[in-house]
Amino acid sequence: MSQDSTFHYPRVLTIAGSDSCGGAGIQADLKTFAALGCYGMSAITALTAQNTVGVRAIHGVPADFLQEQIAAVIEDIGVDAVKIGMLHAPEIVEVVAWAIDHYQLQQVVLDPVMVATSGDALIRQETIASLVSELFPRASLITPNLDEAALLLGRPVREVADLDAACADLLGLGAKAVLLKGGHLGGEQLTDLLALPAQPADRWLRLSGPRIATRNSHGTGCTLSSAIAAHLALGLELAEAVQAAHAYIRGAIAAGADVQTGQGHGPLNHGYAPQAMRRLQG
Repeated sequence: MSQDSTFHYPRVLTIAGSDSCGGAGIQADLKTFAALGCYGMSAITALTAQNTVGVRAIHGVPADFLQEQIAAVIEDIGVDAVKIGMLHAPEIVEVVAWAIDHYQLQQVVLDPVMVATSGDALIRQETIASLVSELFPRASLITPNLDEAALLLGRPVREVADLDAACADLLGLGAKAVLLKGGHLGGEQLTDLLALPAQPADRWLRLSGPRIATRNSHGTGCTLSSAIAAHLALGLELAEAVQAAHAYIRGAIAAGADVQTGQGHGPLNHGYAPQAMRRLQG
């Protein structure tokens, strides 16, 4: 090997809230990055006091300090992909939009976190409009669940038959690509839909699988969006990254399905099949 050869780890930055019980937020993101062989970094948007039962309190990080966190990481280590999670206030959204433009971030996965698994609200109402206008056009992919899609669109999304129209309307709001997660659908078969504006709806990617019986669903959305970002950092194209992330999260849910952690919605088993840290040349 030449002495001039240089290597770096696949670098993934999570810009999200902290979950004190470790199942969601940046804690889930970092566990996911590590499990998939990536080097994880974080810029914390808010601290939460929460457990598997619910959210007790939220303490927002000042926007200027969030900007310093992002700048410190990117200007020293660099970033191959970004996952964006909980952004509770418009000024926080503005900082993230600035960072995407200023550092020309290319692979950005936006999980529009609005409601916790427990049902607790995690975002201020006035932030939703800012999220749509500032980040939908800048993100490579948005990953709403059905409750979040309903808030964004102002109508419920309850059936598999509603997914196509909901994705089309989310694309109409400016998103470059949409992964609409069907975990809240009824029935034993669940479907996620990946919609790309350059493709007709009949060619959109449908990812289906049987429902896994478990109450341990805390952090599922955080984990999925993080896994997509990790696979993008590893060099996969968007559709391939979504498929790989879908397989990973189903494995993580199944591996932790019968474990009790806390009294409510427990976490997934993020480390059920850990991969060694990858080394990329260049």
